[in-house]
Amino acid sequence: MTDHDAPDNPYVRDPDTDFAPVEDLDAADAEEQAAVLREAIRYHDYRYYVENDPVIADRTYDRLFERLRALEDAFDLRTEDSPTRRVGGPPLDELETVEHIVPMLSIDSGGDPAAVRDFDDRVRRAVGDVRYVCEPKFDGLSVAVVYEDGRLVRAATRGDGTEGDDVTENVRTIPSIPQRLRGDHPDYLIVRGEVYMPREAFHAFNRERVEEGEDPFANPRNAAAGTLRQLDPSVTAERPLNCYFYDVLAAGESEAAVEETDASRGALHVEGLETHAAEHAVLPEWGLRVEDDWFEIADDVEDAIAFRDAMLEAREDLPFEVDGVVLKVDDREQCATLGTTARHYRWAYAYKFPARSEETTIVDVVVQVGRTGRLTPVALLEPVDVGGVTVSRASLHNQSEIEAMGVGVGDEVRIERAGDVIPYVAEVVESESEEHFEMPEECPVCGSPVARDGPLHYCTGGLQCPAQLVRAVSYFAGDDGLDIEGLGEQTAKTLVEEGLVEDDVADLFDLTEEDLLGLDGGGEKSAENLLAEIQAAADPDLGTFLAAIGIPEVGPTVAQDIARHFGDLDAVMDADENDLREIEGIGPAVARRVTEFFANDRNRRVVARLRERGVEPESVESDTGNELAGLTFVFTGSIEGYTREELETLVELHGANATGSVSGNTDYLVVGANPGQTKRDDAAANDVPTLEPEAFFALLAEHGVEADR
Repeated sequence: MTDHDAPDNPYVRDPDTDFAPVEDLDAADAEEQAAVLREAIRYHDYRYYVENDPVIADRTYDRLFERLRALEDAFDLRTEDSPTRRVGGPPLDELETVEHIVPMLSIDSGGDPAAVRDFDDRVRRAVGDVRYVCEPKFDGLSVAVVYEDGRLVRAATRGDGTEGDDVTENVRTIPSIPQRLRGDHPDYLIVRGEVYMPREAFHAFNRERVEEGEDPFANPRNAAAGTLRQLDPSVTAERPLNCYFYDVLAAGESEAAVEETDASRGALHVEGLETHAAEHAVLPEWGLRVEDDWFEIADDVEDAIAFRDAMLEAREDLPFEVDGVVLKVDDREQCATLGTTARHYRWAYAYKFPARSEETTIVDVVVQVGRTGRLTPVALLEPVDVGGVTVSRASLHNQSEIEAMGVGVGDEVRIERAGDVIPYVAEVVESESEEHFEMPEECPVCGSPVARDGPLHYCTGGLQCPAQLVRAVSYFAGDDGLDIEGLGEQTAKTLVEEGLVEDDVADLFDLTEEDLLGLDGGGEKSAENLLAEIQAAADPDLGTFLAAIGIPEVGPTVAQDIARHFGDLDAVMDADENDLREIEGIGPAVARRVTEFFANDRNRRVVARLRERGVEPESVESDTGNELAGLTFVFTGSIEGYTREELETLVELHGANATGSVSGNTDYLVVGANPGQTKRDDAAANDVPTLEPEAFFALLAEHGVEADR
């Protein structure tokens, strides 16, 4: 590759990036410079993504890109196919569904070499001798990209093969997919490719998500699919997607000309593209990236099987995730003879790899900072199948567990799932690390010193630590707290990042509509709704308030027990451990946590700041009635207008018992919407009557208990 593709462009080799101020240019000069920059950037993209041979440094490229963007912004010079479209456009309301010009069929597959040989027998009986093109079966998301006159005009996911999601604006943000083709390309072209997330980028991306308290993607394919279907292209632009192309679906003078051809033959009508190997060779000439390191022409099926086995051996070292090898009959005329079924091509077969199972490699270890400051080590894994579920992270519990197993980055480990839910590292199968992982001495988020308490580590930064503050806000507003709709973890994170919540949760009640405008892409209505939700949460009942402020070991049920015993907030704050131990079910550990929490000056300051802003928990009448004395209730499902804790408090205030499971001692199971099956089965087994909500409230009325409905 030489510079003849951009012969007179000053920004190709050793470009001068000492640009004159944008404001010193007139419109004509700006337009001319922007055009030259677009040409140069396209050239550099080709050298970087297709040729793997860049001619300028990344920093120099960034200066050229930023200059182009500055010119386009200042002089309104944006074009549909400008490289700057990669930063993303405005958010979409939804992804439109579009019909494919040429069907995007699937590929028959299997993991047994006998099945591959059967496929070869069928092919040879139909068309005689063949040779195969062998290439990776990328584990990403298949897309069809349409070019007219060399310009990208549409991109769609495979969908059901006939229709797919229109992801044009998101595809424009992927650097390795050119906005404009190069060379002597067809006037109208549809190419098929695989959008994927490179393995190294996937692990870095997951690390970032885990450190921010978000769930990681299970595997690179899920990450690519979730990213490509984002409604906000700017989010797609920030994520590390890439693409390989591997098939010409159609080519011709126009869309109409292509529609007149036999869709199953596709590119057969384009001179020079009589084989898949020829397609593979010409795609880079048009600026479309292909995978060259793992591409082979096999003269017979045994060579193809050997290629697959070699790729399986190299699987863990590949820069992308693959789940097999695709064998395609090379000759396109033979492909046309073989044809298709309603679902797949008869001329292609995917020889799949076995699923990774239970044993995998630790790629990295990250440390999450929880709401209470506890540091939790999390192992990021090469995705592995554990009991039918793909797992990409696992708990390492604490430093003592790490030391006992000798776990380090690079080790091959066995993964199990506790209670069939939470994955954890069970043992090191083969140690590849020089030493086990050590917890950091400083908080990875705020840099505060880390304190050790037995096997556990804690950040000492308190709410000065952004991670703790974000989790404190989201917990305060969550289902177990004040239940502020619209204030989830992402919104909490944005509020902290924007400096709208700086000290503690009390800052929520200082927010204005102006502060909330544009938050997470929302408009005026969203801001009004969130502000109304926050203001409506200013008069919680005492139990809900105690649960929301995040006292360690105190969940909603314990919080309600404390509220009923003491009646008002000041009494709770002044209670000592002996006072708390008087409550049935509260042991020394919980009593100590509560007294320690309110003995902390900062926590008392948070409560005071909340009260100053009008947040005053409603006192609870501590003396209970006896209208429901002797009755035991269990609740399942949801009842409109009430949380389960509120219903349990209601019956307990009038002398009844509320328990979490059905037994022979249960008098009534109250069944709301979306109930649990286990409790209903237990009720049937123990002859426990079930009550719908209306019958439950009627029963209360019969006993003289009024419920605020």
